[in-house]
Amino acid sequence: MQNLGYYNGRYDLIENMMIPMSDRVHWFGDGVYDATCARNYRIMSLDEHIDRFFNSAQLLNIHLGFTKEYLAELLQELVLKLDEGDLFVYWQVTRGGKGLRSHCYDSEEKANLWITITPEKVTKIDKKFKLTMMEDKRYRYCNIKTLNLIPSVLAAQLAKEKGCDETVLHRGDIVTECAHSNIHILKDGKFITHPADEYILPGIARAHLIEACRALNIPVEERAFTLDELFVADEVIVSSSGDLCNSAYELDGRAIGEKDEATLGKIQQYIVETWLEA
Repeated sequence: MQNLGYYNGRYDLIENMMIPMSDRVHWFGDGVYDATCARNYRIMSLDEHIDRFFNSAQLLNIHLGFTKEYLAELLQELVLKLDEGDLFVYWQVTRGGKGLRSHCYDSEEKANLWITITPEKVTKIDKKFKLTMMEDKRYRYCNIKTLNLIPSVLAAQLAKEKGCDETVLHRGDIVTECAHSNIHILKDGKFITHPADEYILPGIARAHLIEACRALNIPVEERAFTLDELFVADEVIVSSSGDLCNSAYELDGRAIGEKDEATLGKIQQYIVETWLEA
């Protein structure tokens, strides 16, 4: 198959799939998701993504009705149905929906499981990012990978319209994350990243970067950092499951980073050897 769509046990090409209008996603965006890449049919960091997915569902009181083991086996089974092995693997659950529109829900109703799998290459880590920025106006549920993504949609569109690769989000002077990435800085040999609280998504790539720095004896500081600190950082790093460890060179027309390529290169090489090529 060129691509695959799945809904509650049925699957076909994505363009052939139909979703019931009663699904709560249509009215409320009521659900959570996760996603990662597959290389040569091997789904990257699958257990970590599934753990985060289950945590998101628990925080929103969504009754999944299946185990982590079931989901992992199903995803791996479906990936093997694709014509090629480098893929974007996406899954979500929505909070059921059998009746008419109502804000209240049945906490015991089993969730609807969606999966889409499409061809996609993992971005090389030597890509250089051009950034823009905007105020972070999201709810304080950023640690939950919810389907309510309008702020991220607007931020991603801003980057597109400005010819940029990503939009940096900030609450006042504090940098939080990007439209669909985490952001970090290197300064004086230290790796600095916003703490994994309710203001950012706990990125899987972020966790691997922290692991890489500790293995390389690079000090790690999990703390909030400011826009001023970002502008004077030695390196600015953007990370996600599709863009594992890329540096940035410009933010709204101002040059940033590109002052500690030696440390950055060590981190990138570690990521390639222990994660990308493992």
